Amino acid sequence: MFETMYEAPGIGLAAIQVGVPRRIITMDLSKDEGPQEPRVFINPELLWASDETATYEEGCLSIPEYYEEVTRPAQVRVAYLDLEGKEQMLDANGLLATCLQHEIDHLNGVLFIDHISKLKRDRVTKKYAKAAKKAAEG
Repeated sequence: MFETMYEAPGIGLAAIQVGVPRRIITMDLSKDEGPQEPRVFINPELLWASDETATYEEGCLSIPEYYEEVTRPAQVRVAYLDLEGKEQMLDANGLLATCLQHEIDHLNGVLFIDHISKLKRDRVTKKYAKAAKKAAEG
């Protein structure tokens, strides 16, 4: 999963995005020039989300080259298992909170475009449906 995520390039990936029906997330929020900081979240569960919100431009490996501003809770608390199977709890804010919510959404069958206006969602859905039809014909 890390190989796919880094190659894309992306900062997070849910197992379901690569056809693995498991509740696993890989993530690395490190900057290009710094050392990699890979993280794995197994069976992540969102326990709490703040009323305060934050807006970030999100993109997705499942919807290439499409980015949109998405507003989500600014802070979250997530329970998960680490690679050793130990229960962990994480309070996150900023980009980490946004990325966790984005990837947990994938595990629950939700895409980031489900958080934008119907007009924008319909526009991008139509664009990708048209591209898929064209690819199937060609």
